[in-house]
Amino acid sequence: MTNKEINNLYVALVHHPVSNKKGATIASALTTIDMHDIARASMTFGVRGFYVVTPLMDQQVLAHEVIQHWTDGIGGELNPFRKRALELIRVVSTFEDALMEIKSERGESVVTVATSAIKHDDQNSRIINTEQFANQLKSSSSHLIAFGTAWGMSEQFIQSFDFMLEPVYGITGYNHLSVRSAVSIILDRICRYY
Repeated sequence: MTNKEINNLYVALVHHPVSNKKGATIASALTTIDMHDIARASMTFGVRGFYVVTPLMDQQVLAHEVIQHWTDGIGGELNPFRKRALELIRVVSTFEDALMEIKSERGESVVTVATSAIKHDDQNSRIINTEQFANQLKSSSSHLIAFGTAWGMSEQFIQSFDFMLEPVYGITGYNHLSVRSAVSIILDRICRYY
């Protein structure tokens, strides 16, 4: 068993700007199980940091309470494996805040990569697969891969990203994974090629 880290890979769970069922842009509520499971997947696959992005102060407070319980509280004493994973979580108000923090931390430019369950047609060849993304990680640039909550990141927001990963497909036409499942699958696929 190795103890590696992908030194330039970060994950963001975006709660704003995301879409609701009708396509309107909203800020979604935190799901604490997403925090736990994505942090654990991030630790498993060597991600350097996991950002929870929400502008809602009550949701930031909730996120900090969960993190504190599992890192400084009794939860960390009872489950040190969970503690290590939740220490990866960083709570920020905006996606731009995450970008600025990463730039400051590593002193490198940040390549942004969006995800979506919806297949997008892109004339500018911004759509990449996990093998192409893994090859990009071999550069010194930082990389931030963003996952949307609710019904996914807003279309306008997605257009601001440098690249977009192909959706996760199984063997049926059903395509409605939980975000925590999608994160685990995508990180596993990236690590196959890294």
